[in-house]
Amino acid sequence: MRLFVLSCLLAGCLAQKPHPCESPALMSGALTVATQNEKLWSYIKYLYDAMGQRIRLMEIGNYENKTFTYDVLMLYKEAVMYEINDHDRTCKKSPLKADFQPMGIPKDATLLGQAVVGSSSGPGEGLLVNTWTGELPEKAGKYISTVTEFGCIPVSLSYKTDQYGWIVLSYFNNVIGIPDPSYLNPPDFCQDAEMNSEEEPADFLSVFHKMH
Repeated sequence: MRLFVLSCLLAGCLAQKPHPCESPALMSGALTVATQNEKLWSYIKYLYDAMGQRIRLMEIGNYENKTFTYDVLMLYKEAVMYEINDHDRTCKKSPLKADFQPMGIPKDATLLGQAVVGSSSGPGEGLLVNTWTGELPEKAGKYISTVTEFGCIPVSLSYKTDQYGWIVLSYFNNVIGIPDPSYLNPPDFCQDAEMNSEEEPADFLSVFHKMH
């Protein structure tokens, strides 16, 4: 009887309503980007530093049946974005607009539901995730985001654009921490890069639109 009561109490704790959350401050991993109109597909390695407000995306992709590479470093505290070409040792410096948005679920998001990815039949066979919806910054549209219940690790993010329709980001191989923090600093050959004042200021979402 006592075991039954304890099991019920534990089940009650696990069944509590999910709450908005922030992902770990230091993360690295990979994601794929796919668009509804099938014009763009890409594979990206990412580095994320919420404390220093720095993000680096290293991508290889396909746009309208043409392969491309793209490497960008976003430094939000400095309001600067670097487009990096390691092969040619060149660097393009552009203004970066908008405030840094931490990975995770904003406090004003609405819970759509909770589910198990995989199977709930046995231990280790499934992953408990929460799916949320809300408004993108600056009223840019709606998003749908899925994160793990434990750890608030990103699983997927979807949002709609006029150019591509729905864009879907699918995360995998996420790791807490950054193996080589030097990748979050501009390379030596970027030190003398001059700001292109005529360049349209970029934000996080517009970066994905430029990746082709």
